[in-house]
Amino acid sequence: MIKDTLLQLLFALMPSVVYNIYYRNLTVNYSRSFIIMICSLCLILSMTFASSVQAGLIFDIRYVIMFFGILFGGLTTGWILLVEFMIYRLYIGGTGVIDAIIILVITFPLSVMLASVYQRTRHRLWIVFTAGISFSFIPLTVLYITKPDYIMNQLVFNILAIPVQNSLGIWLLITLFNKSVTDKELSLKYIQNEKAEAVNHVAASLAHEVRNPLTTVLGFLQLMKSGTFSPEKMNRFLEISMEEIRRTEQILSEYLSISKPAASLQQRLELISQMQAVVEVMTSYANMNNVALHVRCPQTPIFISGSTAELKQLLVNFIKNAIEASKDVTKGTVEISIREEPPHVVIQIEDNGIGMTEEQLNRLGSIYYSTKMNGTGLGLTFSYQAIRAMNGSVSVSSEPLSGTTFLIRLPIAEGVKG
Repeated sequence: MIKDTLLQLLFALMPSVVYNIYYRNLTVNYSRSFIIMICSLCLILSMTFASSVQAGLIFDIRYVIMFFGILFGGLTTGWILLVEFMIYRLYIGGTGVIDAIIILVITFPLSVMLASVYQRTRHRLWIVFTAGISFSFIPLTVLYITKPDYIMNQLVFNILAIPVQNSLGIWLLITLFNKSVTDKELSLKYIQNEKAEAVNHVAASLAHEVRNPLTTVLGFLQLMKSGTFSPEKMNRFLEISMEEIRRTEQILSEYLSISKPAASLQQRLELISQMQAVVEVMTSYANMNNVALHVRCPQTPIFISGSTAELKQLLVNFIKNAIEASKDVTKGTVEISIREEPPHVVIQIEDNGIGMTEEQLNRLGSIYYSTKMNGTGLGLTFSYQAIRAMNGSVSVSSEPLSGTTFLIRLPIAEGVKG
């Protein structure tokens, strides 16, 4: 009895466990499709390995799964699970088929009603408690009416195992899943805020940077307006002005590609061009903070697999942090290099800034931990997650007042030659 009950509780916890594993490195929250698939799987497993002390009568966490599916997946999910249960229960057969259908006719509308109340009330714990008690005693009441001898002969199982697996199962599942979803939503919100903050900082320096070529173009236009120069000089002025405008357009395009939200689409990327695009944008931010930004890249292309938006954002996060760590030291410098160490490519970002202590290094990348006064730590948390999603790794070495070096290793995409 204990073994069967624990197995049913394991099935009840599966949606929460799978959610935490599957969505850990994703920048989106759960979908209805996920709820339908995981609930369908749990329903089949719980009914296949159900608790039973008499042939034909099976007890599982079907009511827990249905209530959970309706609560987080909507009424459509509930109807799908209802049809699935009816078909599979008829297939299993036994003396308890009619009883199971009667119980479901009562518990299904009750689940819909409780799910609706749950969404509107603040006292959600009471709704969960009510659901657990109801899903425990409604089956026992129906069976007591239709099969009183069975209830009395298996009294210990019915008054202990059934309430425990339903009441405890529904409380654990709803509580843990709610906690995971809330943490994920908070994390996604802070990541967006962190990204917006980074974009705003870069925008301030970018505005200053864009003024320089515009001033140059304006100056040459004023010279050309005077009409006192030879045609060769005039053509040279035009070429310089057009080059400055093209450079400004490129910087703005790369800034927009970093700042706009984009779907996380895995594709084959050319790393060198992506790095150069990010450096083009971040150079103005480095100049505004009096930090020299140096880049060394191979001449041959290097291809990796990942998301363009996520790759650019994580590079912005690392470079921005390096610049901010170096802005208060004399001759602040950030050096970026890319080298191949097959089967990986290594991105090295090194600064001569304030550095970090061993304790700070150990906590680096943890959610909500930051070495900055007003930081949330979500920038590096997102970056670490994005790198893991690309099957890469990050290592860091640092000492106080001696700078910091980040080494980002990403797999080289197979089947592509530079």
